[in-house]
Amino acid sequence: MEGQALLFISLLSVGSVFGQVSYTIPEEMAKGSLVGNIAQDLGLETKRLTSGKARIYTRDSDEFIELNRERGVLLVKQRIDREALCRQMTPCALHFQIILENPMEFYSVTVQITDINDNAPAFEEGEIKFKISESAVIGAKFVLERAEDLDVGNNDLQRYELKPTDNFALKLHNNADGNKNVEMVLQKPLDREKQEQISLVLTAVDGGEPQMSGTMLIVITVLDVNDNAPVFTQATYKATVTENSPKGTVVATVTASDADQGPNSKIAYSITNKFDDIRKTFTINRETGEVTLIGNIDFEESRHFQINIRASDEGGLTDSCKLIVDVQDVNDNKPEIIIMSKSNVISEDAKLNTVVTMINIEDKDTGENGKIQCGIDENVPFILKTSTNNFYSLVTDSDLDRERASEYNITVTCSDEGVPSLSSSVTLTLQISDVNDNAPVFERSSYEAYIVENNTPGLSIFTVRTRDADWNQNARVSYILEDSSVNGVPVSSYVSVSADSGVIHAVRSFDYEQIKDFHFRVKAQDGGSPPLSSNVSVKIVIQDQNDNPPQVLYPVQTGGSVVAEMVPRAADVGYLVTKVVAVDVDSGQNAWLSYKLQKATDRALFEVGLQNGEIRTIRQVTDKDAVKQRLTVIVEDNGQPSRSATVIVNVAVADSFPEVLSEFTDFTQDKEYNDNLTFYLVLALAVVSFLFITCLVVIISVKIYRWRQSRVLYHSSLPVIPYYPPRYSDTLGTGTLQHVYNYEVCRTTDSRKSDCKFGRAGSQNVLIMDPSSTGTMQRIQSEKSILDEPDSPLEVRPSITKSSI
Repeated sequence: MEGQALLFISLLSVGSVFGQVSYTIPEEMAKGSLVGNIAQDLGLETKRLTSGKARIYTRDSDEFIELNRERGVLLVKQRIDREALCRQMTPCALHFQIILENPMEFYSVTVQITDINDNAPAFEEGEIKFKISESAVIGAKFVLERAEDLDVGNNDLQRYELKPTDNFALKLHNNADGNKNVEMVLQKPLDREKQEQISLVLTAVDGGEPQMSGTMLIVITVLDVNDNAPVFTQATYKATVTENSPKGTVVATVTASDADQGPNSKIAYSITNKFDDIRKTFTINRETGEVTLIGNIDFEESRHFQINIRASDEGGLTDSCKLIVDVQDVNDNKPEIIIMSKSNVISEDAKLNTVVTMINIEDKDTGENGKIQCGIDENVPFILKTSTNNFYSLVTDSDLDRERASEYNITVTCSDEGVPSLSSSVTLTLQISDVNDNAPVFERSSYEAYIVENNTPGLSIFTVRTRDADWNQNARVSYILEDSSVNGVPVSSYVSVSADSGVIHAVRSFDYEQIKDFHFRVKAQDGGSPPLSSNVSVKIVIQDQNDNPPQVLYPVQTGGSVVAEMVPRAADVGYLVTKVVAVDVDSGQNAWLSYKLQKATDRALFEVGLQNGEIRTIRQVTDKDAVKQRLTVIVEDNGQPSRSATVIVNVAVADSFPEVLSEFTDFTQDKEYNDNLTFYLVLALAVVSFLFITCLVVIISVKIYRWRQSRVLYHSSLPVIPYYPPRYSDTLGTGTLQHVYNYEVCRTTDSRKSDCKFGRAGSQNVLIMDPSSTGTMQRIQSEKSILDEPDSPLEVRPSITKSSI
C-alpha cells in the first residue's frame, strides 16, 4: 500500500538543497512493499538518483526502508513492528535522510507508522487471589491488575467486564496519563458460611477491528472479620532522581496506616506494575515502604516512571497509590558527530561555497546540556555553516591553491553548554587536486652561452631549466625551439633542443669568421589541458679559435716576375726599406701578429720590426754589400698553437735602375718552375714512347696471324668461305657491307718539335667480291690470281692511285 506523502522543500544558504517528505504506512507491511515514489515527490528524475549515488542515511543502526534508485521509489526493507519500535509513544515515525552527490544535496524523509490491531489485551497473571473478610462493608474496594494492550488509539484497551456480578461490581478510574485503574467494589455482603470461595472472570476488551480480548481469573477466599483496610497518606507521591544514580539510592518512602489492631494492622507493601520494567529498576521494602533503586536510570531512555504501590493487611484489605519518579538530566553524553557525506578530494578551482562535507550532530541530553556549538580550525579556507536540526555543511570560504597547500586536516569540534561542558571532535582530511594554473618558469629571464668555433656537430652547449609549481602531468615540461631565422637560415639548422631535458645541441660546426653570435627563443610547455607555456631568449656567442694563418697583403707575391725594393748605397742606419703588411681574420689574441726575420742574405744589414713589420737597415750600406739581397720574413699570430705565414722580400742595393736590371735578368724564371717543367716533359715523352711500341707490337702480331691463316687455306681442298671484314662496303649492291673503310697515314716531320703531319688517301680503297666465284678472291685492277705464288701470304692490298707516303 502506498503511503500518503506530504512534501516540504526549502533552499539553504550553503548551496545544498534541503527538503522534507512525509509518508504514512501501516505496520506489519510485507518486505518489498511500496512506501512512496520519492523521485516524483521531490521533483527529481530517476537518472539523477543514479548519477548522484543516492543513498539513505539514518542515525539508527537498523534500516527499515530501502531506496530503489532505478525506479525512484522507497520500499519496505524489513517487517516493521510499531510496538517494538515505539512502544506506547505516538506518533511513531522513522526519520532518515536521502543523500545525493555531485552536487551534494540531502532531503529529510519521515515515514509515520500507523497501528493495526495485532495485539490482544493481556494480563500478566492468568489468576489472582484475594482474601476478604466476611465483615467487609459494602463499597469496599479491591484494586485489580490492569491489562496491557501494546496497540494504541482505538486498538488499545477500551473497557473491562466482570462476571458474575452477584457480589462485586467493576469500577474504573481514569488517570492523568490516560491509563485506567481497575477496582472491584463490594456490592453485597459476604457470608463465609454460605460461600467460602468465589470465582470471578475479568475480561479486558480493545476497540480494534476485529475486536480482541484477554481474561484473568479472580479467586476470592472469604475470611473472618477484618473491617479496616490500609489507607495511604497520599494518593499520589512524587519524587526526583538524578540519572546515573548508583544502585541502592533511596528514591522515596510511602506510608499507609491501618486502624485495626493486632495482626490485622500489619501492612505489607508491594509494587503492582507488571508489564514494564519498573520492578527491574525499583524495589520496595515490604515493611517500611521505602522505594530503592536497583537498576540503571538513563534520562535519554526514560524521563519519568510511574510506580503502582499496594498496601495490604493480614486480613486481605488493600489500598493503592502512585509514585511518580521524575528523572533529572545530567550532562553525560558528548555530542555525536556523524559524517553524512564527504568529499576526499576537491579541485583547487572549486567555486566559493562549494559543499565539501555534510555533518549531523546529535546530543541525547536536553536543555542546556543538549545545546551544541560547533567550530573548525582557524586559518583554513573553509567555514562551517548550519542549516537546521543540527545539520552542518563544510563549505569553501576562499580560493584554494594546491601549490600553497595540497592537503588540509580540518578538525571539527562540537561542545554542549552543560556544566561541565562535554565535547567531541573529528578530523577531516581533504586533498586538493591540481589544476593547470601555473605556466613553466625559466630559471633566468634570458640565457647567454658560449661555444668555441669548429665544434663537433651534436655537441651539447648548455641546458635551459624551468620549474612548474603544478603537479604530475601538469608539471611535465616539454621544450620547443621556436621558429626563427639567422641570416635568412632557419635557426633549426644551427641548434636543436631536447624536448625532455632542455639540453641545447649544436647542429652544425660554427665558424667565428662567418657568424659571431645569434639569438633564438625556446618555449617551455607543460602537459596540462589546456597547456600553458612561457618562452625565453637565448643568445649563443661563438668564441674564436686560432684556425686561420696570417695573410700577407704586401709585398704581393707573384708567380713570374720579381719585385724588388731598392736601397741606395748611401742609406743611413734605420733606413725604411719596406713594410710587410699582414692581417689575420681571427680576433683577439689570435689576431695579434708579430714579424721576425727568418732568413737573409746578410742578417747584419736588415732587421724587421716585431710589431709593425717594418724592414730597416741596421748599419751603413757599403760597396761590398751584394746588390741582390733576399729576405724571408715570417709572420706569426698569438694563438695557441700559433699559426704563421712567410713572405720573401727581394732587396736591390743599388743607386740606379739599370744596375738593378742587369743583376736580376736571370730571375726571369724561377728555378723551381724550370725543374718542374723539365720533369713533366720527360714524363710525357716516356708515355708517348710506350704507346708507340705497344701499337707496333700489336700490328706485327696481326700481320703474322693473317699470314698463318692464308697458308692454311692454300693447302686445304675445302671451299673458301668468304670473310667480310667489318665496315667494308659492298659495291655490287647486295647490301651486305654497310660502310666504306678509309685509311689515313700519320707521320712526324720533326720529332724534336713534337708536331704531327697527316697524309690523306688519294682515293678510296674498295674490296669487291665476285658472287660467281666459289673459292677465290679477285682484284678488279688485275686478273692475276693472288694464289700464283704458293709461299706468299694471303694479303689484301688496297689500290692507291696517288702516293700518300
